[in-house]
Amino acid sequence: MRRVGFIGLGNMGGPMCGHLVAAGYDVTAFDVNPDAVAPLVDAGARAARSVADCASGAEALITMLPAPPQVEAVWLGDDGAVAALDRGSIAIDMSTSSTAVGARVARAAGEREVDVLDAPVAGQSIGARAGTLAIYVGGSEGAFERARPVFETMGDPDRVFHVGPSGAGYTVKLLLNLLWFIQSVAVGEVLSVGVRAGVSLDRLHGALVGSPANSVFLERDVRMVLDDGDYDEAFPMRLVTKDLGLAVDLAREVGVPVELTALVEQIHRRARTLYGDDAGEISAVRLYEDLAGVKLRLEGT
Repeated sequence: MRRVGFIGLGNMGGPMCGHLVAAGYDVTAFDVNPDAVAPLVDAGARAARSVADCASGAEALITMLPAPPQVEAVWLGDDGAVAALDRGSIAIDMSTSSTAVGARVARAAGEREVDVLDAPVAGQSIGARAGTLAIYVGGSEGAFERARPVFETMGDPDRVFHVGPSGAGYTVKLLLNLLWFIQSVAVGEVLSVGVRAGVSLDRLHGALVGSPANSVFLERDVRMVLDDGDYDEAFPMRLVTKDLGLAVDLAREVGVPVELTALVEQIHRRARTLYGDDAGEISAVRLYEDLAGVKLRLEGT
């Protein structure tokens, strides 16, 4: 597999596509923003004129898009990708999308004998740039193995996971994001209460990291805030609340009551209202800072 189309060249998709170009794949790239395409053309990709042009002749077509409406429009809309793909090719959506949209794409692609993989990623924009993303793939084992070299070019080969049939990738990613956002709220609460109670942030954070309650978020991810006051605007709150809404929808579809998830979603929606659509994804911690009247910054930073 050498001919790859790539649609959606934002903070995540641009670097991911760049790794494919650098690895020698024959890449055709498309984005509604021509300025996003230009650096990839300079690196050796071909600029597509449209979604259908990007899909035509591709052995694998990858999309990295903001939300389910864009996923559905690109794959199934007028001049859509599914209708332009050749029989035997692979359609790969790496967006964080819904299982319902994924099922519609899979049905339409199946009618054209096109394999479909849902393959959302984790690792933030820094992981996209470094080529260290974790990738969670749903779909047939055969299609996964055919596409594995492509995934390993964009992500960490040890963290490319085939998690089950079509839709399983979307499900795992939504649950991963949900747990991360729950931890964002929990860590913001705990650190703000502790500092207001008179414990130094340095000692509190060190004690929690060394405790049974430690997590990757507490030990590593929240350090963006504690060290630099950086709430990670590379992934904005409009996408955070989109993902949390999809997680709530998923729980409703499978009939599981999720009171904690619903509360965490509302806390993030409150943060989005206060700080704006483009505020960083760790803005729940900022919310607790403001509620407690503290700034959570480690000494010496």
